[in-house]
Amino acid sequence: MGKKENINIEEKISEVLNKIRPYLQNDGGNVEFLRYENGVAYVRLTGACSNCPLADHTLESGIETALINEIPEIIKVVNED
Repeated sequence: MGKKENINIEEKISEVLNKIRPYLQNDGGNVEFLRYENGVAYVRLTGACSNCPLADHTLESGIETALINEIPEIIKVVNED
């Protein structure tokens, strides 16, 4: 996959995260997009989400599900602390 395709996917990732962000912010958290490599989107949960006991659930059931459903190139989402 070329650099141009990655840029398009990164733009799509940002769009999807912008849709999710208000729900995280309602609980005092947020998500930051770090990078996209080989089908994996790397994000960082911040604010209340960074140390929440449900952070893994938020990542898998919320963020990862939304990104995979919207962007077929994504196979996994990883939270980097």
